Amino acid sequence: MATPPQSGSLMSTVKAVLWGFLGLRQRGEYEKDIKRLNPLHLVAVGLVMAFIFVGALIALVNWVAG
Repeated sequence: MATPPQSGSLMSTVKAVLWGFLGLRQRGEYEKDIKRLNPLHLVAVGLVMAFIFVGALIALVNWVAG
């Protein structure tokens, strides 16, 4: 009997999204993440991190221009 793939933790999902933002990922690691992580969790974490990134950029521009 094959065991089902273990679900990834929140930290591993965040780590995968951060590597995706940077674009630095080995193919083997990417394939492991695809098998292990929930796609909905990846999308949710990606959207949250994108909002945080945009908010940080807006705050930086306001600080520099202000």
